[in-house]
Amino acid sequence: MAKGEYSFRGKTMEELKNMGIEEFAKLCTSRVRKSLLKGVDKKFMKKVAKAKEVLASGKYPKPVRTHNRDYIVVPEMMGITIAVYNGHEFQNVEIKEKMLGHYFGEFALTRKKLTHGKAGIGATRSSTAITARG
Repeated sequence: MAKGEYSFRGKTMEELKNMGIEEFAKLCTSRVRKSLLKGVDKKFMKKVAKAKEVLASGKYPKPVRTHNRDYIVVPEMMGITIAVYNGHEFQNVEIKEKMLGHYFGEFALTRKKLTHGKAGIGATRSSTAITARG
């Protein structure tokens, strides 16, 4: 294995891509393994395979849309974009190596980060004496 090349639990990306889902599940944590061994959605995986074919032909495929946030990222999904529903809209998630074994929901956050703006006139003690007209 070359220096700087990504590996997942001691396996290179080429080895992972050649593995089946059952073999990949053996490398994952127990919760992920249990979920993978129950079976994956064949209809969703068919859409993923179709997107991989389009990607191999040199075109950029449309994102594969899903509401299911508890799918697990497997090596067959590498390189494609998946649109995960966050309760309000679909968020595009491009699948990379470091996402293997994680859930889709981890990459499409359901809540926005709250950022407070500046305080308005009358919001603080010092600004109560200032008139709004200027």
